[in-house]
Amino acid sequence: MKVSLFITCVSDIIFADVGKNTVEILERVGCEVDFPAAQTCCGQPAYNSGYLQEAKKSMKQMMRAFKDSKYVVGPSGSCVGMLKEYPAVFKGDPEWEEAANDLANKSFEITQFLVDVLGVTDLGSTFKGKVTYHPSCHMTRVLGVKDAPQTLLNNVKGVDFVELPVKEDCCGFGGTFAVKNPAISGEMVKEKSQHVSETNAEYLVGGDMGCLMNIGGRMRREGKNVKVVHITEILNTQEKGGGIA
Repeated sequence: MKVSLFITCVSDIIFADVGKNTVEILERVGCEVDFPAAQTCCGQPAYNSGYLQEAKKSMKQMMRAFKDSKYVVGPSGSCVGMLKEYPAVFKGDPEWEEAANDLANKSFEITQFLVDVLGVTDLGSTFKGKVTYHPSCHMTRVLGVKDAPQTLLNNVKGVDFVELPVKEDCCGFGGTFAVKNPAISGEMVKEKSQHVSETNAEYLVGGDMGCLMNIGGRMRREGKNVKVVHITEILNTQEKGGGIA
């Protein structure tokens, strides 16, 4: 099966290992992965800030970049969720409506693709440690991916999983929300940090890097020793008894 990697801006610029892990996971399950170099930002920062025309420029470039892809898979529920919004943005546009629907229909977040498209629920991964999971807002509310990440984590040998209290609450990041409303955002991530501490987990796992940066930054400033990792890092660990240094 041929799959095109949608790297996302945050992974490309800050978390390169997330892209690497995503590719290695896809190859482990038999996918042939390519990387359309013409891809750019999905347009979400501009779109959420009200700059629709500017956002459309990025969106059109994304549609061009993935025009010939069979499947588009990315390691971010938020960014893939934005691709799913393209049909609404370009509805009634005779030049771009069809391309918008095409890209939306063939785009998937990595855990969603593994479980719902490929039917893979166990990657044979091994990870030793106490883990809790933050279900990001865009992943669950926009994209509708709730069960797939948990299913895969439950089948990782060695994981001691503990539920995150009030897990549905937003961490306060929300893209530009954290910039425009820093006081409110700060209180929200403070609460999230407290809930993570209540689990006594060694690792906080999530599927959206923006949320993980936000929560991880808060916990570091509070002096908390909790490792924050993207779910692909857990799923791509196969060493016996292996954790993350």
